[in-house]
Amino acid sequence: MVLAVLCLAVAASTDAQEWSRFRGPNGSGIVDDAGYPTTFGPDRNLLWRTAVRPGKSSPVLSRRHIFLTAYDGGSLYTQCFDRKTGRLVWERAEQPLRHEDAHVLNEPSAATPVTDGDNVYVFFRDLGVISYDAAGAVRWKRPMGPFSNRMGAVTSPIIAGTALVMVLDQFDSSSIVALSLATGDVQWTTPRAETDAWATPVLYEQTGAAPQIVTASGGQYGAHAIATGERLWTHKGLAPAIVASPVVSGDTVVGFGYGYDATEPFAGPLAKLDADKDGRLSVQECGTSAWLIGIAKYVGNRDGFVVESEWNEAWAATIAPSSLVAVALEKDAAGRIKPRELWRYEKSFVAVVPSPLVLDGLVYTIKGGGILTVLNAKTGAVVKMGRVGAVPASYSASPVSAEGRLYFANEDGMLAVLRAGKDWEVLADNEIGEPLFATPALAEGRIVVRGDKSLFCFGSH
Repeated sequence: MVLAVLCLAVAASTDAQEWSRFRGPNGSGIVDDAGYPTTFGPDRNLLWRTAVRPGKSSPVLSRRHIFLTAYDGGSLYTQCFDRKTGRLVWERAEQPLRHEDAHVLNEPSAATPVTDGDNVYVFFRDLGVISYDAAGAVRWKRPMGPFSNRMGAVTSPIIAGTALVMVLDQFDSSSIVALSLATGDVQWTTPRAETDAWATPVLYEQTGAAPQIVTASGGQYGAHAIATGERLWTHKGLAPAIVASPVVSGDTVVGFGYGYDATEPFAGPLAKLDADKDGRLSVQECGTSAWLIGIAKYVGNRDGFVVESEWNEAWAATIAPSSLVAVALEKDAAGRIKPRELWRYEKSFVAVVPSPLVLDGLVYTIKGGGILTVLNAKTGAVVKMGRVGAVPASYSASPVSAEGRLYFANEDGMLAVLRAGKDWEVLADNEIGEPLFATPALAEGRIVVRGDKSLFCFGSH
């Protein structure tokens, strides 16, 4: 048993050193190597550029390849590129089994894949999980769903020990599941009390003990055992809507979510959308609003219509302060984790997508408009607040870091580079020329950036 636990710990630690999953090493967004350029673009420090199919998943790296997912012409794609040259090595297409409702930005291939260094594992909410080997051959498939996630299931899988782990929090039957990396067979499934959320889990590694899977979802942090899926601890106090993923730094987990101060009146959407004037909204009248469609399908009597009582019920579940919360993972006398809140920063995080970054005792968060807030990681005190970029923009990509510099990509196609620290400053605003929704990948002095149409690789020549 001790040997098995140590093997799991070693496997998790080894995986965490590569940009093999969403946001790289254990979801931190941080690498410790050097040689990354500060200024770059289509005409400077460009090593290669290649066309990609449309999608918003972030690139992940194996030893030789870059993997992406895409949705194009009604098909779900997995694409594999050569890391050195950008050449398309292979792509594989799958037909979706269904088309689930989702937020307009949550396209069907939005979940970021994960690789074990050779094979790649992809999750599509309209299909399930597929594993391909390095040559593009299907290793296994695991159909999953359908999902009752009001904004669309978009969990990005991670590798933990010998398993592919996914948090499938939804309006009905939330769970965390582990699939065998070798066969796709279910190793364990654990029900969860949390409702729909969209954060990717991270690992908490302890000296002399197996790592734990740490989640942020539905108003609470939680942890599960890698080997069995057993729920190990819970810490409530997060906001109800969790989009950004948590970060573990040492023995502290940091994450945020959002809530609202009051219920908006139903009269507003009713006056705008109730075409037949029957005092309720059908799914068709909801248009592209994932929020309204979710109420019609999953709140109240679930008859496909939104009435005022169901609207109010849905809003009531969101009334809570937005907050960034840091929790210490402390051990009791028996060696069990007893989480303790260190601090909270209660400012609006409504619709904030980028995950936080924790570096050298500071927590960095970026909001819409490019507002960057830096807080003391021990106390939560605001150190500095300011705007990134000369023009306000929307941000979906999470920040990443190397060599004491921070990289922030925005939806207008700018990738800003900052000197990190209490007195941070912008070093360069790099125009990429395409909208940027995916989080960049960092490895061996190269910056891999997914744009709307192209995959770029920047590096010092």
